Amino acid sequence: MLTHLAIRNIVLIEALDLDFGRGLGVLTGETGAGKSILLDALGLVLGNRADSGLVRAGEEKASVTATFEFATLPEAIREALDDAELEREPGEPLIIRRQLKADGGSKAWINDQPVGVAMLREISGALVELHGQHDDRGLVNPRGHRALLDRYAGADVDAVATAWRGWSEARERLDAAKASIEQAKADQDLLLAHLAELTNLEPQAGEEERLAGARADMQKGEKLAGDLEELRQVWEGSDSPLAALRVAARKLDRIGGEHPLLAEALEALDRAVIEAGEAEEKLEAAAEALVHDPAALDAAETRLFELRALARKHNCQVDELPEKMREMRAALDAIEGGEAEIDALEIAAKEAAVTYRNAAEKLHADRVTAAKKLDEAVAAELAPLKLDAARFQTAIAELPEEKWGAGGMDAVEFLIATNPGADFAPLNKIASGGELSRFILALKVALAEQGGAATVIFDEIDRGVGGAVASAIGERLARLAADGQLLAVTHSPQVAARGATHYMIAKSSEGTVTKTSVVLLDESGRQEEIARMLSGAEVTPEARAQADRLLEKA
Repeated sequence: MLTHLAIRNIVLIEALDLDFGRGLGVLTGETGAGKSILLDALGLVLGNRADSGLVRAGEEKASVTATFEFATLPEAIREALDDAELEREPGEPLIIRRQLKADGGSKAWINDQPVGVAMLREISGALVELHGQHDDRGLVNPRGHRALLDRYAGADVDAVATAWRGWSEARERLDAAKASIEQAKADQDLLLAHLAELTNLEPQAGEEERLAGARADMQKGEKLAGDLEELRQVWEGSDSPLAALRVAARKLDRIGGEHPLLAEALEALDRAVIEAGEAEEKLEAAAEALVHDPAALDAAETRLFELRALARKHNCQVDELPEKMREMRAALDAIEGGEAEIDALEIAAKEAAVTYRNAAEKLHADRVTAAKKLDEAVAAELAPLKLDAARFQTAIAELPEEKWGAGGMDAVEFLIATNPGADFAPLNKIASGGELSRFILALKVALAEQGGAATVIFDEIDRGVGGAVASAIGERLARLAADGQLLAVTHSPQVAARGATHYMIAKSSEGTVTKTSVVLLDESGRQEEIARMLSGAEVTPEARAQADRLLEKA
């Protein structure tokens, strides 16, 4: 609920701090004293459009700060704060500040963290519910009527929402399967051609690397083969190095015993002959290893190029071709087995539709029952509020299937007829603001247990009525405020007397400067203000006595 409101330099208000409590708080004052300024100031922290004309003359900027406290933070506000990643300690009040500049522009903060004005508007519905002469939100807005009726009925809306999600998901699966098969059928001939091409080539994982390696080796062998042939001819000729070494070794062997040094030379020459022989063997082995079949090279190159061409065709890597084959086979298999799958999905979708329809029809029946009960409850409130000829109706219309949803199959709207024989019309079509406010009050009383915003404000709901009607309004406002917070701007002494707290708004002039002030009245102050409301400018003893009677009765 709203616990504190601080206003600085808003129109006629220089500086004002107000504390509010639970129950019914009434705000009174003479016409033009500035009650609308308070509502305009509060509207700023609720995200209303910033008007630089609200800045007090001669000042550069103005600000409004509102403090709200909750036993449990409303879910809508908690989710909005979480989505915006705003920090708030458990149990910490919600402090909203809005600043205006005289040259235009505004800024906003929630608990000293900067936010956009859209954020204020998003949470405003859970903070304050304002009903005035030109009410176009809250209970007047038909968007919220279905949820109000459901809460009044105690309906199991979660079961319908769950059934709707189940049906939606079943339809999505069915549609996806149908689309997949239709696409596969459209591509079937192309799939078959592509698969035949791949199957004919039968690519293997890692094959590109193996073929590329073998091709590189064969190309290298082709180049080295010529060089090795030249070496072989040198090595195997009559004047080859090995033959020369052997001739030299035989000659040295014959004379080697003539001198020790010759024997050592022979040993070295023998080793050279052995090494040269080993070199010859290595060359022969290398020549054999590098022997290549030109046909094999052509075959490797042809397959490698074919694999790479297919990979380009399917926009993938060569190693991914085997997976492409599996995907194509799966797509073709899906065409063959798809009808059975679709049959199963269609059965599941039909079952989910039946589940949803059953839940939605039960919700519809609950709504019809609750609507009759609500109509009777509102009707019982109309006569005391001087709306004897008026009628209230909760209209429930079944939506076409394409508009069904998680909220069921119904559209709900509160309708009224103000005169006998007149057609029912939406609440916001009523010409009289006073009638609209009293209808809203009757509806609020009927829906009293269904909750709503943390703070409810009625702006001049008693306009144009008095006596017993004003007393009935006051009694109902007090009843509504018993378990929460309700603020009423009023001109009616009967309503003012019902307040748990009473604020008087006054305008005063000091030279050329006009100011608006707000005072929390004590018991004697309340008596005097209610007496003024009864008698006018001159407060008479009779008016004071009547004020005492109203306060005692309240």
